[in-house]
Amino acid sequence: MAAIQIIGTDFAAAHALEGLLARRRVRLQAGTGGPVAVLACSARHEAASGGAPGITALARAAGARAVVIVEEGADALAISGEMGGRLLRVALPRASGQPAHRDAALLMLADVLASQVSAMVAADAATGALIDLAARVARTDVTVFINGPTGSGKEVLARKVHEASRRAAAPFIAINCAAIPENMLEAILFGHEKGAFTGASGANKGIIRAAESGTLLLDEVSEMPMGLQSKLLRVLQERRVTPLGSQTEVPVDVRIIATSNRNMPEEVRARRFREDLWYRLNVFPLTTKPLCEREDDIPALAVSLLRRHCPADVALPLVTPEAMEVLLAHDWLGNVRELENVIQRALVLHEDSRITAADIVIDAVPQLPVRALHLAAV
Repeated sequence: MAAIQIIGTDFAAAHALEGLLARRRVRLQAGTGGPVAVLACSARHEAASGGAPGITALARAAGARAVVIVEEGADALAISGEMGGRLLRVALPRASGQPAHRDAALLMLADVLASQVSAMVAADAATGALIDLAARVARTDVTVFINGPTGSGKEVLARKVHEASRRAAAPFIAINCAAIPENMLEAILFGHEKGAFTGASGANKGIIRAAESGTLLLDEVSEMPMGLQSKLLRVLQERRVTPLGSQTEVPVDVRIIATSNRNMPEEVRARRFREDLWYRLNVFPLTTKPLCEREDDIPALAVSLLRRHCPADVALPLVTPEAMEVLLAHDWLGNVRELENVIQRALVLHEDSRITAADIVIDAVPQLPVRALHLAAV
């Protein structure tokens, strides 16, 4: 678990932050010592005074990779960076009176801190349990199968497994098995020799070998043609790849993570997916839930997406409690991808550094006046 050190007894948001960061599996610790990734302090502790060291000296002594200086009680939310992003200043408005896991400003501060240690966005208990499970499996080399609806964060979870594993310094390569034509997928996966087929003007080692010592993500593996499934099975069994046009097997050391949004036992029963391959892939199953079943993740994801998509030259807006209630009331059939679209629309529509309920446009179909609809029909 990553750790964030906080200094300054006047840091009023510390207790609320501790709970928010714990949901993201980040520990908040006071004082000095221990594994420290980020040093956070209140603005009045920035400069040295009365013989006490300044924030720069404290950060160096603690081995902090980044420093976040928080000014509480500000008129508006603001985040600015210095020293190439290693020093961040956060102007934090007064508490909204909402619970911490619904307070947009506190969630934004928690996101700023947690992002410094690459923590996965989470607030719901079910998501936290999934992160814990992923961290445990990351310590091993077993094959992982992630099942869940489209847009629910399967690839994000796969990346977190890779980043927490001993293979983190090696490549993480993802391929969408549904997006590549069948006649190209075999060559892309397994590689080919020069002249193996028309247009093969040179050799290519393929993405399985490109992921050597790292992790290969087979996204939507349930869409893989049956003919290739048997070849993939052999790779999993033998840990060897035979490129197209070659008679020589090449050993590979790669961890496989596969994902699908389908009911895999049903796919096996319908003979659309090989049963033996399914058992090879499903060594350690992880399941992502639809967003509507993890309500507490919605506010945390909303502010994280807000930070990601807000242009650098635009003041970061604050989501009002009324707007947050609109987000929480929606069923999010499109999961995180739908939420991301809604947040991007809100960034276009908002004014005065606030995202209000009126800026939350769930229905993307433009509503034309009756007269315009009549003219369009004519």
